[in-house]
Amino acid sequence: MKIAIKSFSDFNIQELYETLQLRTEVFVVEQDCVYQDMDGKDQNATHILGYVDDQIVAYTRIFKPGDYFNQSSIGRVVVSPKNRGEAYGQQIMQASIDYCKSQGFPTIKISAQCYLDKFYTDLGFVATGEKYLEDGIPHQAMVLVF
Repeated sequence: MKIAIKSFSDFNIQELYETLQLRTEVFVVEQDCVYQDMDGKDQNATHILGYVDDQIVAYTRIFKPGDYFNQSSIGRVVVSPKNRGEAYGQQIMQASIDYCKSQGFPTIKISAQCYLDKFYTDLGFVATGEKYLEDGIPHQAMVLVF
């Protein structure tokens, strides 16, 4: 998988369309969760895109400390349903973690869906606090400290 790191203004129209289509396919349709994915925060995020054969198959967005949480954060972690089981989730998350390290961010906080606990703990994240519902889906805060 080829990784690209972009600011919002670096997206071309096709990339933006593919990214929003992938996020909607998974977070709204597959997870049967009606919520506003386009939340006005993409403009302040750094976007990590994973390409296979010139198609976006994995994605995350990153916020620097203070833009979302007090710590840096990674969110909207998504892999195309057609491309699951190929370790793209681990690859896009590792690229995102590496980006945070390269920026000197000492801690990453995520709001993780609880069913993905093992996925995130395998990457070094540790659960903190109580579980909670976000858009009707059980979540927990997790942190990774360098």
